[in-house]
Amino acid sequence: MAIYYIETTIPSFYHEVRTDPDMVARRDWTRRWFEVAITTDRVVTSPAVLAELENGDFPGRDQAIQMLDFLELLTVNSAVAEIVEAYTRHHLMPRDPFGDALHLALASYHRCDFLVTWNCQHLANARKFGHIRRLNGILGLYVPELVTPMELLGEDWSQ
Repeated sequence: MAIYYIETTIPSFYHEVRTDPDMVARRDWTRRWFEVAITTDRVVTSPAVLAELENGDFPGRDQAIQMLDFLELLTVNSAVAEIVEAYTRHHLMPRDPFGDALHLALASYHRCDFLVTWNCQHLANARKFGHIRRLNGILGLYVPELVTPMELLGEDWSQ
């Protein structure tokens, strides 16, 4: 059983209402992946995701928040805070202590197999993965795969 950590873009795109073709595709890929993963694997998230959604102002916000009711919330502790500090100190992630660095720290500390995101600038970015792998190695941390729902759909993505 795989452990998937979902960050804020996953519930956001699951409940996406924009009709641009790229937004519809992301919404559909997210829904297809999530509907399978939630029944076959362990899908987790964090209080940081809940807080980001609660502070957001977008259509589907309430449904995105309700989606988390059924998921395990990983704990944020002092060890996770130290990891966040290391990520920002080494310029791996932006300085926002409640953003991308926290999501990566939680997924790494709690040994999640995958961090699932549509954030391809800071998280699911192949050019950053080597740096993430090196720093997590130095810190003695597990390195989750950083992926989009589309990548997890495998051969079924175009359906």
